Amino acid sequence: MTESTPEAGQSSGVPEEKATVPVPGAAGSGPISHAIFRLARLHRMFAGQLLRRIGLHPGQELVMMHLWELGPQRQIDLVRLLDSDAATMTRTVRRLEQAGFVRRRPSPTDKRASLIEPTAASHALRREVERVWSQLEGLSTTGLSDDECADTLAVLERLERNLVRAAAHPVDPDAGRQGA
Repeated sequence: MTESTPEAGQSSGVPEEKATVPVPGAAGSGPISHAIFRLARLHRMFAGQLLRRIGLHPGQELVMMHLWELGPQRQIDLVRLLDSDAATMTRTVRRLEQAGFVRRRPSPTDKRASLIEPTAASHALRREVERVWSQLEGLSTTGLSDDECADTLAVLERLERNLVRAAAHPVDPDAGRQGA
């Protein structure tokens, strides 16, 4: 995924890692977007590797985190919490149920709904999920100071707010075009 290249004038003797995925010319006007794409792809790849070791797929740990923290939830509420879609959540919950980490039970307040709840077996998994997330955080932030981590988090949160705001107020792609 990365290629070692000695940095000019580097005195530590440790090679600098450089991304090997070049920015295509068509993405030249969006270097930050391309960097986010590359980072998200690598992050998901490492998350998948770490989660598979504990019997989960990426995304399943997020469902479990919410269930451990909030208790039983309706599936539609999990969809909203995770900004997912119904089909993906159905598949995720079914896999977690087959693995013995969640179970469904009828809702006491809504006869049409069922609640998804974590099983006792899932509570041992919680420590493993926390360990995996700690490992992933360590891999992602190696070499960053505490201040750099805080700055990075602030920038990422700002980028997220920008995109949330843009999603709430979609822009007409033809607005401002000549002859459109």
